[in-house]
Amino acid sequence: MPGAAYPVPGAAYPVPAGPGAYAGWFPGIDPQDPLVNPPHAGIGPWFARCTAALRRGWRQLLPIVLLTQVAPAAVIGVLTLVFSPEGEMATTPDGAPVLPAGFWGQMLAFYGVLLSAGLIFGLLQAAGWAAGTWVVARQAAGEPAGLGAAFRYGLSRALGLWGWTLLVSLLVMIGSCFCLLPGLYAAFALALFGPVYLFERREPIGRAWRMFHSRFGMVLGRVALVIAVLVAATVLDAVVGGISGAVFGVEPMKAVGTAIGATALAVFGALLAAPAYLAQQVGLVVTYAEQRAHEGPVNAARLAAELG
Repeated sequence: MPGAAYPVPGAAYPVPAGPGAYAGWFPGIDPQDPLVNPPHAGIGPWFARCTAALRRGWRQLLPIVLLTQVAPAAVIGVLTLVFSPEGEMATTPDGAPVLPAGFWGQMLAFYGVLLSAGLIFGLLQAAGWAAGTWVVARQAAGEPAGLGAAFRYGLSRALGLWGWTLLVSLLVMIGSCFCLLPGLYAAFALALFGPVYLFERREPIGRAWRMFHSRFGMVLGRVALVIAVLVAATVLDAVVGGISGAVFGVEPMKAVGTAIGATALAVFGALLAAPAYLAQQVGLVVTYAEQRAHEGPVNAARLAAELG
């Protein structure tokens, strides 16, 4: 509502004592809001809002995901086939391993190409996450959310979101270098940095960290559901990769027929991940909106306005 005063995000929000419906405990929170799950409403209404967001926005979200997430994944998959080191490891008569000729040069080219592609496509992916968030929030508020306007918004926020994504990825990677568990913990604790940056445009890492630890079990459970879908997509992609290796061999790009087949399977594996990208997009936005409701009155219209 224009002119209304709202608590600063992150401020404590008092909960009156006594029995009653959760909507009564949190004045200013509409229990029927299409995006904001009221505090303590539970996982069922959270899931219902996620599925409702997908029903409202799949016509806009699907092309965004295909262009900005699936297409880069498919290209990287094909580049992996093209630049994978060739040759098989041999052994000397005494059993010592012998690397194929030019192995280290091929490995350097392989990882150089993949790293360069990841950095370049990361900017496109950031634009897609921003565009999808804009669609989810605008549609929940009942406002127009055309595909062209979504991409324009996404491009306007892409560089900043890409930079924060690189920083978060670095933190997760550093944590994983010490042990897998710290890296996994960092991935969960910082999962909401994207929505925080887009809606608040300040301190995304610190805010995401505090949100996670302020309501540890709740945020962990929501994020775990999203990551479980991503893990399932990763497993499917690995299965497709295994099938490709079994059918077309370890060097499929040496012959036209096997190259076409392996490329088609790489693209197919990327397409299989589309539902996971959609779930990630919607699940994190709804989770962020729910956490904002714990901090003060908020609704879909206010969140849509915050995107600018």
